[in-house]
Amino acid sequence: MAKAKKAKVDDYRSLDNEALTGKISDEELRLKKMKFSHAVNPIENPLTIRQLRRTIARMKTEQRKRALGF
Repeated sequence: MAKAKKAKVDDYRSLDNEALTGKISDEELRLKKMKFSHAVNPIENPLTIRQLRRTIARMKTEQRKRALGF
């Protein structure tokens, strides 16, 4: 399982700043839509909301590391 997370982080590191910002905004929009659809009609697997939220957090962490210069 650690290898899968490592691959995800490496994918975010390979993106440039504009692409990372665009991907974050796309995923946040997708999360809003998913939350709304879950409120109206429960989705089949609600754990996908958690996974998406954590993915966004990983991307924002990478963005913050770049801003701090790490």
